[in-house]
Amino acid sequence: MIAVLPAIALRPLSAADRASVERITRSVALFREDEIPVALEVFDAAVAGSADYAALGAELDGRLAGWIAWGPTPCTLGTFDLYWLAVDPTVHRAGAGRALVRDMERRLAGRARLIVVETAGRPDYAGTRAFYQALGYRRVAAIPDFYAPDDDQVVFAKSLTLAPR
Repeated sequence: MIAVLPAIALRPLSAADRASVERITRSVALFREDEIPVALEVFDAAVAGSADYAALGAELDGRLAGWIAWGPTPCTLGTFDLYWLAVDPTVHRAGAGRALVRDMERRLAGRARLIVVETAGRPDYAGTRAFYQALGYRRVAAIPDFYAPDDDQVVFAKSLTLAPR
């Protein structure tokens, strides 16, 4: 028997998605309570049209199942940060996270030379780190005890080819 995955539809996010974005971000159960307002601040800025952030949503079966936010890294040339990625755990492995990252990369093609992702080094983030590595991001740095005692910051990066100017 062949499993059929639901179709993933990517779309811009709007202010009307805020409650769903918060629900999804909380449901991941990896982010600390003080991180949720930061995620929502980035979301709010992105949907308001800030030049600092962009965001995209993934729908499965007509409901928002994940979101991603990224933006140019200040004081760099062609470097972008992937700030937030959260997918509802009930649909993990359905391809929403992969589709969101790939579409972000497609949108940055020709503009970005490097995408940077900062994530945690805690054991419960092992799946997150494996996800980025599977998408071609390489671990480039770790800062011990960055987020909290025994919670390192692990930095991943992916080089993109800029179009000749």
